[in-house]
Amino acid sequence: MSDTQKLTPALSTAGRDLLRRKMRSIFNVRQFGVDGRKTLFLLLLLFAIPAGDCSAQTPPPPVSEHVFERVPPTVVKRLATRFSLGAFAGRFEETPLGAVRKAVGEGTIQHQGHAGGSIYWLCYRRAQHRLWVVSHGEMGGPDHRVTEIVEELTEKDTETATGCAIIPEKFAPVVFDGKLHLGMSRSEVVTALGPPSKSEAAQMVYSHAGKLANGFDETAWLILRFREEKLVSMRGFKTTTN
Repeated sequence: MSDTQKLTPALSTAGRDLLRRKMRSIFNVRQFGVDGRKTLFLLLLLFAIPAGDCSAQTPPPPVSEHVFERVPPTVVKRLATRFSLGAFAGRFEETPLGAVRKAVGEGTIQHQGHAGGSIYWLCYRRAQHRLWVVSHGEMGGPDHRVTEIVEELTEKDTETATGCAIIPEKFAPVVFDGKLHLGMSRSEVVTALGPPSKSEAAQMVYSHAGKLANGFDETAWLILRFREEKLVSMRGFKTTTN
């Protein structure tokens, strides 16, 4: 089997073209505000929504738009800069999907969409854990560098999940920035990361926006979901624009 499997696009050609034009207009702005960053992130996430005929391939789960409503970038410290899978260490926007696959020794890089509206991902499962390592189109570059990681702890075993390879135990836990991992309590998360940009009963969102030394703008999000006060889903995303 090929290391990369192409899937049916999630959006129509007209829809992809419209979103791509909007995305280009955002990139042409030297520095955009909260609304621009929100739009950029939502545009990227739209391509993760599965079409009916490719849902069996288990693409990354979509995010509801309301998650980003009125979420200012209040976090000063950089977010989603690095990640680890057990002893394997990687960095957002630097580590290619191929390096993750080579280290794990399992999985198929899957593909959905075209050009700037495409996503590439690896999907893994282990017991009740499900993990997606994602590269978004142009953001990830030709070598498909990691721009997003999603891990979920399901209430049922993931043995029936399709399109997801079994990841060896030695690649657990998945950790963001050397501190965030599933199973943490809400209070432990706040101790590790500080107060969130937005907090709800079952969810917290951390948002960061800053300018790097080279003049580029960096945007990062952490979307965390809790069940019975324990972290059961974490989603980290990072992008750098000029």
